[in-house]
Amino acid sequence: MINSHDILETINMIDNENLDVRTVTMGISLLDCIDEDIDRACEKVYDKICRYAKDLVKTGESISKDYGIPIIHKRIAVTPIAMLAAACPTKNPVKFAETLDRAAVQVGVNFVGGYSALVHKGFAPGDYALIESIPEALAMTERVCSSVNIGTTKAGINMDAVAKMGKVIRKSAELTADRECIGAAKLVVFCNAPEDNPFMAGAFHGPGEPDCVINVGVSGPGVVRAAIAKAGDCNITEIADIVKKTAFKITRAGMLVAGEASKRLSVPFGIVDLSLAPTPAIGDSVAHILEEMGLEECGAYGTTACLALLNDAVKKGGVMASSHVGGLSGAFIPVTEDAGMIDAARSKTLTLTKLEAMTAVCSVGLDMIAIPGNTPPDVISGIIADEAAIGMVNSKTTAVRLIPAIGKEAGEELNFGGLLGGGPIMDVNMKSPSKFISRGGRIPAPMQSLKN
Repeated sequence: MINSHDILETINMIDNENLDVRTVTMGISLLDCIDEDIDRACEKVYDKICRYAKDLVKTGESISKDYGIPIIHKRIAVTPIAMLAAACPTKNPVKFAETLDRAAVQVGVNFVGGYSALVHKGFAPGDYALIESIPEALAMTERVCSSVNIGTTKAGINMDAVAKMGKVIRKSAELTADRECIGAAKLVVFCNAPEDNPFMAGAFHGPGEPDCVINVGVSGPGVVRAAIAKAGDCNITEIADIVKKTAFKITRAGMLVAGEASKRLSVPFGIVDLSLAPTPAIGDSVAHILEEMGLEECGAYGTTACLALLNDAVKKGGVMASSHVGGLSGAFIPVTEDAGMIDAARSKTLTLTKLEAMTAVCSVGLDMIAIPGNTPPDVISGIIADEAAIGMVNSKTTAVRLIPAIGKEAGEELNFGGLLGGGPIMDVNMKSPSKFISRGGRIPAPMQSLKN
């Protein structure tokens, strides 16, 4: 029986605490679009996306209206485009990016993810050409997002890919320097990338996924912070229980939307991603949750412990609410997208070194961080290698989304506006790891990879 208190509580979460479903993402397999003629392949890609996703935005809006739950984004994730590019090796893969962008505009989605390559154990046909084309593709399109998986716990870390991605990130920023270097903000480098992640910029539709699927990403940092604030002076165990119970309620709202979207679109439901995804809006910050736990400011000593508690409790609460949890599922810490993180970075309480420590216990990794425009590619590659090592050794997803602010220095600011937010350019240790990065090869998989 539905309890009136629960109904009123959910209404309050939506009206006053920034509860929303951050994204309904349709995953679409493009494997049947592979063709050695790139023009025919692009035609098949466009037609399939438009056919499958023609009602995605309209359906999301109708669900939001019917249930009163805000659905912020409707998105598409597709098969890693490097797999399609392999069939037409003499052609520029950017044509695929232009096709994805055109299809995204046609069906009205915010972003389409999947201009991607999976190179954790080496480069297959199509991979290298796609990676080379990423800066041009992201500069020429508005809605296309890109990702490259360079390591896994099972395979180790492809250091040749790590070296390459440092250059690709910098080039992506340079080609969009007149637009706040937005190209780099649409590019993620992963270790242990999940195949069913609904969040951008890292979403792609993995080879093991069905032909079409609906994945939902819920969010509610403001709800969690408010719940802790209402609890007053309680101990750490009680805080963990509060977060678990709150995550359960948030996830149930996501499951409602996922089920309805699946039914109305006649597409299988895949997963609900539990990740607490912040925004620059006041009251919608992961950093403010940590501060509500008792930190003077995010980045103070104790931050990593608070984040570990939060991430674990969110997962425990979510898995009680859904049997199909996937994606990333935890707490995001994107600096420019989180009001509390922005303030902490401006005051220099939150540093790149502290953020790296925090990524050992949370979802994703070094996310949406503006760095000085003169940061060399080998330093960017060194940051990628460190973050990938954390993911590989801990059997978790880690990622890097850095934005070299071309022409700007530490202490200045980038401002993307909207959900991507803005914030200070953070200091970077410029001591060179060039000799290490240039060695190439592969960092071997750790012992915990031998679990068969």
